[in-house]
Amino acid sequence: MDHYDILVIGTGPAGEGAAMMAAKNGRRVAVIERYAEVGGGCTHWGTIPSKALRQAASTLRAARENPLLQPLRAQLHLDYPQLLASAGAVIEAQVANRRRFYERNRVPVLAGAAQFVDAHTVELRPPHAPPQRVSADHVVIATGSRPYHPPELDFTHPLVRDSDSILHFDRTPFVVGIFGAGTIGCEYASIFLSLGCKVTLVNTQQRLLSFLDDEITEALSYHLHEQGAVIHHHEQFARLQTREADVVLELASGRRIRCDVLLWANGRTGNTDGMNLEAVGLPPDSRGQLAVNEYFQTAVPHIYAAGDVCGPPALASAAYVQGSRAVRHILDPRDPPQRAELTPSGIYTIPEISSVGKSERELIEQRVPYEVGRASFKSLARAQIANERIGMLKILFHTETLRVLGVHCFGDGAAEIIHIGQTVMASSDINNVRFFIDTTFNYPTMAEAYRVAAYNGLNRLT
Repeated sequence: MDHYDILVIGTGPAGEGAAMMAAKNGRRVAVIERYAEVGGGCTHWGTIPSKALRQAASTLRAARENPLLQPLRAQLHLDYPQLLASAGAVIEAQVANRRRFYERNRVPVLAGAAQFVDAHTVELRPPHAPPQRVSADHVVIATGSRPYHPPELDFTHPLVRDSDSILHFDRTPFVVGIFGAGTIGCEYASIFLSLGCKVTLVNTQQRLLSFLDDEITEALSYHLHEQGAVIHHHEQFARLQTREADVVLELASGRRIRCDVLLWANGRTGNTDGMNLEAVGLPPDSRGQLAVNEYFQTAVPHIYAAGDVCGPPALASAAYVQGSRAVRHILDPRDPPQRAELTPSGIYTIPEISSVGKSERELIEQRVPYEVGRASFKSLARAQIANERIGMLKILFHTETLRVLGVHCFGDGAAEIIHIGQTVMASSDINNVRFFIDTTFNYPTMAEAYRVAAYNGLNRLT
């Protein structure tokens, strides 16, 4: 039986982050993957294909709205399967890259499903070979998650889809119903609206993406309405009537929504079933997720868990760092925990949203004196040139120390723009809103919004 210093289960972002950190530090490490290729759900069913689809839809929308292409507008038409096809090459390239990472760092990829025998031993069950066992001093569980399936819904019906199976839908629907207005629901609402579909978005909460800054989510809600989306807030599922040509979503309020396809985007389930975790004292919760501490340790100290299997924030970017941080703690228990407040969120709606740090609501609740600096994209030369005038950047800073407390962005390139604010917030030496007016930004750029917003906020101080 082979023995390793660290055994990683799963090759998604969290598993890759853990394996690379272990390999770079000279530890004997192996990863287990039950799918035919490395990359996990992020590469094959989640982040990569959905974002490639989103990019294709965004490009199509931008082309239709470009004044230079107006004479060709009638010819600018692609159906949903054509947009999906654009993701295939990206997935292949990503898989090849991920595979090379393991090869170059001499990390063996063991094929098969993993099941714990005891706290240090895992049985590997390859699809076409007899089981084998491996052992390790430490284990990192990075098995990811999958869409939650309520038992009362028939996902075998061709018109009932989740965020994985919608990537294999073979036609362009006219009317799309989306139950769940979290990150995935809002992203797919944007994609289908860009295709010219009629979209009804059902939200179980009082507002969209309530974990984000209120002003930013209000901007998103307004923009979705402007594109024709119908949004129902504070609704609950009652039943679903499936027919051959369509489905009817019935809500607890009595509202009935007919649609050509229903995308169920309400919740995720951790991929822990079949791993026999109960045998080592780690029973998952009702959603298949594992509880961890700030170092990503489970209740069994030498077993760690990272990524979506731990629950929120369920971001590929965060998962990679979590896996890396888990191994850093294995290597040196004195290593400080991750600064979670500096983890940015990226919501790939059209336009996209990104934020880092505190929201206005949080600062008000915590009685922190703050001021807001805003910059509208429509006033930026780069946005005018690119015809991407929708959006804004807002900076929240302490009124006395001028420390940057949060940055929130809505608009084209938001997920890239946010990193400037993130870097400033992470450095105690430069974390001051005046940094943005003392720094030279290329012109014209979207980054110039930081200078505009900084002046706007400083002008408000009394």
